[in-house]
Parts: sequence; C-alpha cells; structure tokens
Amino acid sequence: MDFQLSIGALLMTLLSHMTSALEVPLDLPQPPTITLQSPKDYIFDPRENIVIHCEAKGKPHPSFSWTRNGTHFDVEKDSKVLMKPGSGTLVIDISGEKAEAYEGTYQCTAHNDHGTAVSNNIVIRQSRSPLWSKERIEAITVQLGISLVLQCRPPAGLPPPVIFWMDNNFQKLPLDKRVSQALNGDLYFSNVLAEDTRNDYICYARFPHTQTIQQKQPISVTVQEIDTMNETVAALYNVTTFSANPAREQGPGFLTPLGATSTKMVLRGETLQLECIAEGLPTPDMSWQKDGGELPTSRVSFLNYKKTLKISDVGEADAGDYTCTATNRLGTADHVIKVTVKAAPFWISAPRNLILAPNETGILTCRVSGDPKPEIRWFVNGILLENAPEDHTRKVDDDTVILSNVQSGSSAVYQCNASNEFGYLIANAFVNVLAEPPRVLTPPNQVYRVITNSPSLLDCATFGSPIPTITWFKDGKISIKSGDPYVIHENGTLEINVAQSQNSGKYTCIATNNLGIKENHVFLEVKEPTRILKQPEYKVVQRGMSAVFECKVKHDPSLVPTMTWLKNNGELPDDERFEVDTDSLVIKDVMDEDEGTYTCIMNTSLDQDSASAMLTVVEKPDPATDLELTDQTERSVQLTWIPGDEHNSPTQKFLIQYEDLLHQPSVWVNMTEVPGTSTTAHLNLSPFIYYSFRVLAKNQVGYSQPSQASRQYRTNPAAPDDNPSDVHGEGTEPGNLVISWRSLTGFQSNGPGLEYKVLWRQKDVDQEWSSTTVANVTQVVVTGTPIFVPYEIKVQSLNDYGSGPEAEVIIGYSGEDLPTSAPDDVLVLVHNSTLAEVHWEPVSAHSIRGKLKGYKVYYRRERGLHKTEEEADQESQDQVLTFSGNSTEGSLPGLQPYSLYNLFIRVLNSKGEGPPSPDKQFETPEGVPGPPSFLNVLNPSLDSLTLEWGPPLNNNGRLIGYTLKYQPVNNTVEMGPVKMMEFPVNETTVTLDNLNSSVLYKFDLSAKTIKGAGANTTREASTVMETTVPSRHVDIATQGWFIGLMCAIALLILVLLIVCFIKRNKGGKYPVKEKEEAHQDPEIQPMKEDDGTFGEYSDTEDHKPLKGSRTPSNGTVRRDESDDSLVDYGEGGDGQFNEDGSFIGQYSGKKEKDTHEGNESSEAPSPVNAMNSFV
Repeated sequence: MDFQLSIGALLMTLLSHMTSALEVPLDLPQPPTITLQSPKDYIFDPRENIVIHCEAKGKPHPSFSWTRNGTHFDVEKDSKVLMKPGSGTLVIDISGEKAEAYEGTYQCTAHNDHGTAVSNNIVIRQSRSPLWSKERIEAITVQLGISLVLQCRPPAGLPPPVIFWMDNNFQKLPLDKRVSQALNGDLYFSNVLAEDTRNDYICYARFPHTQTIQQKQPISVTVQEIDTMNETVAALYNVTTFSANPAREQGPGFLTPLGATSTKMVLRGETLQLECIAEGLPTPDMSWQKDGGELPTSRVSFLNYKKTLKISDVGEADAGDYTCTATNRLGTADHVIKVTVKAAPFWISAPRNLILAPNETGILTCRVSGDPKPEIRWFVNGILLENAPEDHTRKVDDDTVILSNVQSGSSAVYQCNASNEFGYLIANAFVNVLAEPPRVLTPPNQVYRVITNSPSLLDCATFGSPIPTITWFKDGKISIKSGDPYVIHENGTLEINVAQSQNSGKYTCIATNNLGIKENHVFLEVKEPTRILKQPEYKVVQRGMSAVFECKVKHDPSLVPTMTWLKNNGELPDDERFEVDTDSLVIKDVMDEDEGTYTCIMNTSLDQDSASAMLTVVEKPDPATDLELTDQTERSVQLTWIPGDEHNSPTQKFLIQYEDLLHQPSVWVNMTEVPGTSTTAHLNLSPFIYYSFRVLAKNQVGYSQPSQASRQYRTNPAAPDDNPSDVHGEGTEPGNLVISWRSLTGFQSNGPGLEYKVLWRQKDVDQEWSSTTVANVTQVVVTGTPIFVPYEIKVQSLNDYGSGPEAEVIIGYSGEDLPTSAPDDVLVLVHNSTLAEVHWEPVSAHSIRGKLKGYKVYYRRERGLHKTEEEADQESQDQVLTFSGNSTEGSLPGLQPYSLYNLFIRVLNSKGEGPPSPDKQFETPEGVPGPPSFLNVLNPSLDSLTLEWGPPLNNNGRLIGYTLKYQPVNNTVEMGPVKMMEFPVNETTVTLDNLNSSVLYKFDLSAKTIKGAGANTTREASTVMETTVPSRHVDIATQGWFIGLMCAIALLILVLLIVCFIKRNKGGKYPVKEKEEAHQDPEIQPMKEDDGTFGEYSDTEDHKPLKGSRTPSNGTVRRDESDDSLVDYGEGGDGQFNEDGSFIGQYSGKKEKDTHEGNESSEAPSPVNAMNSFV
C-alpha cells in the first residue's frame, strides 16, 4: 500500500515531464521508433507480390531484422525476398512459387545503438476461393402458402464470400418482406405463392480478393395447390410435410433462430447483427425491443425489412436480452436473443516516449482494459523484462515502470504487451537520456491569421532536456499568464479562446532550462469575418424564364475572397446559360433539369460563409391523357382521364370542353370545371348533339394544351327543353304589333324541324288566342291592332319530336300615335327676376295614345319692359325644358330680369309631341344691372386723370346712377384707403384731381337699380412720373420776392456743393455722405397732400403692382431713364422745388440704386453734373 502511495506522489511530481507524441529532432541521438507497419492480419492475393511494411526512424538510422513464426528469418538467403534499402519493408516475389510457403506470423525489429523497437505480429495468409462441392440438387415441390428455405452453403473462403441469388438471365431475384436472404446466404420464403414456381434459383458466391464468382447448381421449385398428397407423390417429390388445407392462413413462427431463445457474443467496437426470419400467412411484420432498456437510436439501423437489427460500435452497455416479435392478424411470436459483449485489449493510456536529463526520474504507464482482463508483460529492447539484465534504477509494478536517477547511456526502448483470448496490443516507448539546451522548433517570425471570435493557437514547439519552461510576452513587454482569455498549453502553445482585434500584435515565446535560453517571435493578425449579408432566396421560376440568385458578402478588406456557386453540392453545369457575377448567379432560359439547391460559398484563406436556396421550375401542366366515357345515359355521361405532369405546380382545376360536330364543328365550348384533385366529371348532356370532349388542366402558370379529344358520343333527339328568350311585343307604327324573340341555338333545338308557335291576344278582352307557326325567323308582325293597347304574348318552341314547355306570358303594346290633347290650366309663378315656376294639369291617359315620356315647356323672351326696349327681341330664341314622366310642374331658371316672356306646353310620347297649350305670358321684375360696358382712363397727368364709361349692356331695370371706388396700390402689394364717389345716371365721365404722381390706382365702377348695385368693371392706371418741374401757382412764381428768395437758396446750394467737392477730393468724409450711408435703401415716400410735393419713387421688383394690373401705356417715365433727375439727389422728402424751379434742401450725392434696376454706375456724380441737372 505504501508503495502504491509513493507511486502516486511520484506521478504528480513527474507530470511536467510527460508530453504526448514527443518528438526528438532527428539531429539528436535517439532510439528507433516504428513509423509504418502492415496490419496484424494480412491476406494477400497469390497473383501479386507480398509486401510487408516496416519503417522506422532513429539516430543513428536503425537496422532491420525479421522473425517468422518466432524464429529468425534470414532474408539474404532467400532470393525471392527483398528488403528495401533504408527500411525494413519486405517484398516477396511469389511468382512461380507456392504462395503457401510464405504464410506465417512475421515480426519486424528496428535496432540502433540506443535501443530496439519491434512491430506487431503480422499474420500473413493467402486468399482462397475454393470451388463449390459437387452435390445433387433435388427439385422441390411445396404446397401453396407454406414456408420454404433454399440453402446456399457456399464454400469457406478467405475472406468469406459475398452471397446473392440470381436467375439464369443473371437478374437478381426480387427480395421483399415475404422473400429475404439471411446473413448466412440462405433464401427464406415466409410463405410461397404460385409465382414462386421456377427452375432457376441460383446462389452465387463472390470472393472479393480474387474477384471470382462461383455459382451453385440451379434449384427448381414448384408450388402446387393440392388437398392431399399420397406417399408415392410425396416420395417422388421429396416432400415430407403437407397441410390438410392448402393456402390456409397461419400464425407466425420462426424459421431462424430456432427455439424460444438463442445466444450471441460480440466484441467491443464491432458491429452486432441480430437476425429473426418468421413464417406465416399473411406475411408477419417484425419488431424489436431490448428488455429493460432502449435501443441506442444513433447507432441502430434495421435491414432486410426489419428482419435484421444492426448496432454499430458495440459497447458493454449493449449487452442484454433482445426480443424480436413477428405479428400477423392471427397472432404473435417472440424469440429472445441473449447478447454478451466481450472485449479484446484496448488502450486506456499507452506508454509515451520519455526524454530525461541525467539524474532525472521518469515513469512509463501501460493502461489497458478488456474482457477478460488482459495480461500485461513488459519488454526492453525486445527482450522480456524478466530475462533482461538487472537494472537497479528500474522498478516494475504491473502496468507501470519507474526509472530513477537515469544516467547517460541508459537509453532504451520499452515494449508493453497486453493480451487476452481475443487479441493483443503492443506499444513501443523509448527512454532517451539527453542533456540539451532549449531550441525552438517553430519557424521564426511566423504570421498567424485568424478570424474575429475564433480561437487562435500560437505555436512554440520546443525541445530541450531538461524540458524547457515556456513563457510568453505580447509586444515585447506584457507578460502573459494562463487565464482568460489566454491558455498556455503543456507543449508551449499559446491559445486565445476568443480572438479580438485588440489581440493582434507581436508575441514572443521564451524557452528556458538549466542549460540555456531561447526565444522566438510570432505575429497575430485578427481579421473581420466573412459574412453573407443578403442570402439567395427560394425561387419559383417558369420554364424558359430567368432565375436570379443574389449573394452579397462582406469580408475583411485585406483578404482576397473567392465566390463559388454549387448546384446540389456539386459544380455548376458547364452551360453558357449560367452566368456568375460578383454577387449573383443568373440562370437564363431555365429548364427542368436546372431544379435543385444552389449554394453560394464565399471563401477566403481563413474562413468562409455559405447560403443556399432552392430553385423550383414550374410550367403549365402536361395535357391529360386516356379520356374515357362511362356510365352513359340519354342525358349524362361520366368522363375520366389521367392527369399529366404538374411540373411542380399543383393543378388547381380541370376545364372540360365539348365540340358539337353536328351543329358547330371545330368550335369548342366550355362545359364545366372540376377541382384539380379530381380525375372524373359527371357531364349533363343535351339531346341531338354529337359530342366530343377534351380536358385542360390549370395551375398557377396557366392552362395546359388541350388533351386529345374523346371518342364521339351522340345523344338521341327529343322535344325542346327551352323556349325562345327575350320575347318582346312592341308596335312600330299605328295599327301593328311586332312580336320578336331570340332563337334557340342548334344545341338547344334537341332535334330536327325546329319551329316557333307565336300566340297573342288583347289583354283584358274576352277573346281567343291568335297564333301562327314559323321557322327560321325571329319576329312576327300583327296588323290591324288598336292604338297602343296591351297584348298577351307567348312564343313556344317545337320540333319533329314534340313541343317545348308551356311558354311564359309576356305583355306587349301595339303601335303608338301622336297625342291628341294639350295640358290645361297653365299657371306661372315668378319667384324673382331670374326664376319662375310653371304648373299645369296633365292630359288624360287615353289622349296620350302611347307611352308617356313627359312634358315639354317652350318659353321665349319677347322683349324688355324698359321704355327703351319696347320693341320685340328679334334675337331671342325658344328655350325648351323637358320634364319626364307624369310631371305637373317645373322650374324655369336663367330668366332675364325686367322682361316679358311667352310660354306654352306639349305632352310627349314615344311617337312624338301633342298639340301646344294656349300661350301664357309673364313678366320678370327688376334686378341688379350688369357691369358698365366699358371703363376707360383718359389724359393721365402728374396728379390727375379722367375716367369715361358706358352704361351696362343689360340694365335689368331702371338705372338710378353709378358708384365709383378707387384706391392706390402700394408697392408692398397692399391696398391704400378707399375713396367712393356717386354719379347720376346721365353722367359717364369724371376727372379726378389731387392724385399722387407716379402711383398705381385701382378703379371699380358699378351701375345701380332699385334692386342694388351690379357687378363691377375694374381698371388700374397710374399717374405720370414727375420729370420736369411744372410751373404751378403762377401767381406766386411771378412775384419778385419769391424769385429773389429762390436765387439766394440756389446760391447757397452752389456754395455747399463746391465745399463738399473740395472735401471729397481731399479724402475727407462729409456729413452728407455719412447721412447717405445711413440711408442706403429708403422706402417709398408718400405724396404730401399739404404741399403737393412727391417723395422718391422706387421701381424695384419688390414693389410690384397688384396682381392683374397693367402697365400704363401713357409713356410714364421710369426713374432709371434719367440718371440726372433731381429726385435722385434729394434726401428723402427734404428736397423740394419752389414755384420758380429753384431747389430747396440739403444736397447729397446720388444714391446707389437697387441692384434690380440694371447695371448702372453706383459712383457719386461730380458737382459739374449736379449743376447741369438744374439747367
């Protein structure tokens, strides 16, 4: 017990020295290692050379030797045996030799100065395909319904042959639930049928290594239906058992395995196959279950119609009882198979190579398992450890070898052999004693590229003895320890669990032991993942159209992507119809074979993304076939058909059409529709038709081509089923009645000799029906009828086989004539000057003499009531209003005021109008007048203009005067204050004074009657712009004192101008200039009413006249037509003229004009120019 504890402690101490698949650089001394060997069981083909592989590595390179059947095999003495140079592989030439001589158990040994490694025991056997033993095959006679087993019993081959059954024509016999082949090759019939009779049941055996096939003699089987068979017949046909009642149903039983239970042993890791084949009639169904557990779903499959249960990769848990159950309607039968699981030796932990420094300690472990438990034996350099020289540094405890305080020169190869009755395992593990400083095996400056969020492994493969310690640094300064997100593995590899962009950089690994130190640099680049942003979508495309699959991808810009398209996980067809673009696949002229799954794969050197979509090709259905007519009667038939291919689009409906070969050949008429799931239609037929039928199928794409027409089906004639439709009776002139109808079609005639019986009589008069029979016409004219009286009318169809149903009575009327009377008591009510209402008494019904359409009111303006309009209105025309139906009143709109009207009324029927009523006159009262006929603007001046107008064209009464309203229109499109003036009727002109100069005015003029003012006539006009100083108030301007004052002012201004000019030339700034800069854009100054002066006028686009106004045509001068205007030199309203033309006020330089006024100079004028403006 203490020894085991010490081993456990030692194991913990030595964990750091254990590495998996430890590799020693080949430039260092090392014992041999087997790198390649043949399988343990080698079956060779005698037609080919035997090649037994044995390869090994070591330093120095190992030498090879072989044993056969436990003794040394001298290769050099056998000329047929060649060992390949530099290896232990044997090539045995068996041509011309007996191959059996080289069968046996071979083992390879690889040796150098540091130890010896051995291979597995390789059993060499020749493949065999022996002939079938000759036997006499008796013919078999079996009773119908009985089970039967045909035995194959092939010769034992190496490896075992593959069995199958065929006939003389080399066709495999069909297998099903009733007939099956067992695992041993026998052919089982759960029950035989009459069709099982044949004389060529042949069992074949195929030997895989020699590729030869051998056959057994054919077996003849006869199935008979017999009640009894006597002994002679039984002996003749070699039949021993017969049922008293042939083909009688029987419950299930088992043909194999026999009995209620059986056993089965299987080795761990192999495949378990359990078989149960049952007999019975009807053929039983098979099912399986495991007692006390469930079947391992992921490893279970059922073969041979559930007669075979297959479990792959068997483990200990698969042992137990398995029950197969056979069931038919007569009962069930069970069989239990007891399964045991054994195990050949298998590794839990194989021994691994040890590299130890002098004075270190190491452990070799050989952990195996198996059932029964394997025996473990240790070898050193191929010699059983008990027989090897004693070594005090070595201790053995069952599956463990401990090597303590090893020294240089003690390298060796240890073998662990574990075996039981089912097999063995051999493993080589060397112990190499070295003293080596660290070396890094990973290439320097290696660049690793990974995708974001994926793990990254940075290698630092090292070698050294003692084993070096590995440390990692990032970017030369950050020490990396194991822990999220880093893991440093035992072999030195640095793992980053989830790489992110910040993990990119330079990494340094440093390997250290007591003999030295070594470092290596690697680089990590973390890239963006490749992602499909827009995946291809499922497409349903009609044949002949184009299909487009989009596949838009995002990827790291430093990676080169490659787009690949696959169809059904294979390459795209080599067809020019397939066009691959950077982010799409276009399939032109799609065909049925293009259907499938299309996958776009975007590959980079580091990752890929893919997406798939289905393409379904649809087309109109194929036509139906095999039209048949069944259940035939006089008036119906059943039509059946076989649908055509739907082309991936379900049939929505079937349309049945017929052709009437007798009445309308080559014309197909829709008859009925049935759902797409139906393949029959019950068709109602008409007599005397030569029918042919056809079917059209419809899916979402459209209708199919019509099917082939069915055979012709004729129905017998019969009396008509219908009478003519649309029967009418109506007179076309006084004294007649026209009876018309729509004829029956040939389809409706039901037989030959179609005629129509037309009947009529006057309604509500006691008289017999009048009638006539006609053919091939659609109307009858009855003459000598009263004017517009009702008639009862019937039209009945008949043919050579009888009359149609009783005809329906309809009402018609004889011909109309003009009305004979006029409306009475006409009354007119005047509501206002433009609207009146007329009333009348209707005429009697008998005087209408037709269908009443309504009343027509005729009215006309005779003249006006004003004394100037006493003459008749020669231009007035009759106005007509029609009031439908039996109206007795109506409105007369749109009358002219203050007028005399004349009116009369006529009654109206379908024939025309009756006589007029007596004339009726009425007057309309006064109304508001129309607008003045014109409004003209005359003689516009600086502050006045003259208006002239004409009276309204329609006074609509007695005029009492005119009203004038006018107002200025500001440049801001706003209206100024309104002024109003009244004028008597005899005034048609006025002069308006005291207006503002160069101002736009709006004038509204209306006429008036006692009813009020009428509509306005509107005009817009402007006063004249002031371009010269008018001489006004002559009485003041001629006064001497006024002239002297003006001269003094002019002189003062001249002095001021000269001073300003001098100061300006000196670069100074004068007060006037400062004031000018303070007022860059003055507003329009209104005219001052107290002194008659005008402010500055602005003509920019911002000060437009009112919408709809017109520019005056009187030659008004714009401001920009005279750059020297005195107004331009005034400052706001401060600059004024006196009566003698002298300028009053402060002078300033000319203002800069608005940019909308043109390309005028903004430079201030010189004093000379200013003076010239006064001239």
